[in-house]
Amino acid sequence: MPNIVRDKEEIEMGDKRRAALPRDVPLELGAIAGPVVLTAAWLVLGFVSPGYTLWGVHVAPYSWISQPISGLGLDPTGPYMNAAFIASGLLMVVGSAGIFMRIPNLTTGKRWILGTLLALPGLGGIADGIFTFRSFFMHFLGFALALTAIVTLPVAGYFVRRVPGWRTLGTGLVLAGPLTLALTVLYFATFTPTIEGIQTGIAGLTERVLILELQAWYVAMGWVAFSTRDQLNRQPAQATASTARKHEMQFNQGEIR
Repeated sequence: MPNIVRDKEEIEMGDKRRAALPRDVPLELGAIAGPVVLTAAWLVLGFVSPGYTLWGVHVAPYSWISQPISGLGLDPTGPYMNAAFIASGLLMVVGSAGIFMRIPNLTTGKRWILGTLLALPGLGGIADGIFTFRSFFMHFLGFALALTAIVTLPVAGYFVRRVPGWRTLGTGLVLAGPLTLALTVLYFATFTPTIEGIQTGIAGLTERVLILELQAWYVAMGWVAFSTRDQLNRQPAQATASTARKHEMQFNQGEIR
């Protein structure tokens, strides 16, 4: 026979345990803070940068239009820009995990898989902060990790658009794949990996448009996850309350008999 007092105590203990779980910490806000940190860094440092030396050539003045963000990771602005790369990357990794901890109606396996896939651009940011533009191959691999969003955003959108409150953003994430691909093609069409190439043209501008577009999806996911967090928090409480009512009905029926 169910013990109603014990059930109530278990519900109260469960509430306390849920309060201590990571999902009750707004980790998803990392997906918002990460892009803000990176954008603020290249905006501010772009104003104050005196230029940098790459492959034995001094490049000055710094230009947002023609030169890559990675140029700010060299010489006087290097320590600050590279710290921003790493901090932003860490925040996006944490934010990606937090987002999928907030989304209801997903299995634990899907949460882990989607959270890991969405963390890849953040890991790329960390790599770019460790390996500067002078370590071109490793730095480019970090950028390539960011471009996995071409695939991972539509995959995430496919799963979350079935979740109440996520339908509109989920559809947008599916469309984000082709959009990010198009902006990537545009960037590489304007990018020339030579000293002459980074001093002319518009590759700096097309790179920033690409990165801002990619980060905008993370900001949107972080905000929706944060603003709909009560949906996930209500589900365990509703389930335990329903179980307690069921036990109470069984208990009352037992007394009548």
